[in-house]
Amino acid sequence: MKARLYDKYVNEVVPALKQKRQYKNIHQIPRMEKIVVNMGVSASLEKGAIEDAAKDLAFITGRKAVISKSRKSIANFKLRQGMPIGCRVTLRRDAMYEFFDRLVAAALPRIRDFRGTSPRSFDGRGNYSLGIADQTVFPEIELDKIKRQQGMDITIVTSAQNDAEALDLLKMMGMPFAETK
Repeated sequence: MKARLYDKYVNEVVPALKQKRQYKNIHQIPRMEKIVVNMGVSASLEKGAIEDAAKDLAFITGRKAVISKSRKSIANFKLRQGMPIGCRVTLRRDAMYEFFDRLVAAALPRIRDFRGTSPRSFDGRGNYSLGIADQTVFPEIELDKIKRQQGMDITIVTSAQNDAEALDLLKMMGMPFAETK
């Protein structure tokens, strides 16, 4: 069974984008390609911090997190080559649509004083990044079991050629953007 948001994309978003932007070919219509969720963990924390972050990320995304290791030593940060410094998960296809649906419908509205995501966080090539300061906004995380609050970065990679196309796509998919003045 396909994700609810994928059905919305096929049945509502594709025809609306095709009509609005006057695409001649269906392959020109932008789509979400992947979502990358990243948690950076300070190397100076105790040894269990990386495993806790990876476990929380696995609960949130439903996929096992890959632990990222440092590429080179930096003495000022007390960092050695090969030390674990974070974890990440790449979501594609159905898992991506399910995560995006939970992010938009459940997690973002739970942020205190939330007024919408910034429409200026595009990178110039149609990809959107946002940071969440606390992992407890996701309903999958039990507040009793977390040891430390941990933020995360979420990057939504689209096939859009520019930021305006990606903004239209994400707005139609349900991303709550703040109104610019």
